[in-house]
Amino acid sequence: MIWESSLIKNLSWSSEIINASGKQKVAQQIAGMVKDGDVLGVGSGSTVYMALLAIAERIRTEKLNVLAIPTSLEISMFCSKLGIPLTSLFENKPDWLFDGADEVDPNNSLIKGRGGAMFKEKLLISSSPVNYIIVDDSKIVDKIGTNFPIPIEVFPQALLHVEAELKKLGANSIVIRPAKGKDGPIISENNNLVLDCRFDEVLNSLERDIKAITGVIESGLFIGYDLKILVASNS
Repeated sequence: MIWESSLIKNLSWSSEIINASGKQKVAQQIAGMVKDGDVLGVGSGSTVYMALLAIAERIRTEKLNVLAIPTSLEISMFCSKLGIPLTSLFENKPDWLFDGADEVDPNNSLIKGRGGAMFKEKLLISSSPVNYIIVDDSKIVDKIGTNFPIPIEVFPQALLHVEAELKKLGANSIVIRPAKGKDGPIISENNNLVLDCRFDEVLNSLERDIKAITGVIESGLFIGYDLKILVASNS
């Protein structure tokens, strides 16, 4: 039985897509990699959304059998709208993944998590043998933390304990990320709070040290992962 609803059918991307032409080229590149039978880890962001549009077109025209494991509720709904079948890590392991990032440094270290989905993003990247990270020129930095703070997902009752431990690690700014479409703080995909933290220096051990704090669910810091960076050029 099918729902008599137009909510998913009328779903649209929530913000303006910057550098649409460059992102479209990378989106087509990602879509061109898809093979019949692939299980895809699907990240977040506008370039990921554009890639899904191109993948959905290939599924329709070439009758491909493709499954998607999304990192967020938003992307899950878009997959449903576009007719891309969903699966989960209970059933399948990704053959490869594509996702975005907020910052990428020369060592391919990342900051992710502006959408509050860093736990699932890191879980899927860790589960996938091949990971493509799609960014535009503005996301390339010489030093991690240049433009964005490090997001840290925290179990709510551990908030003050985590704050104290982050200060011991050298955090010089710690704020609860406020929501823009509701009163109060943003809530992550896992119903936790998100702290945005800045450090004078991001050492290679920082991701591990943050995760070791009791009450931290995950951070948006990605150091030492095997990633392939695809740049959607503004030129």
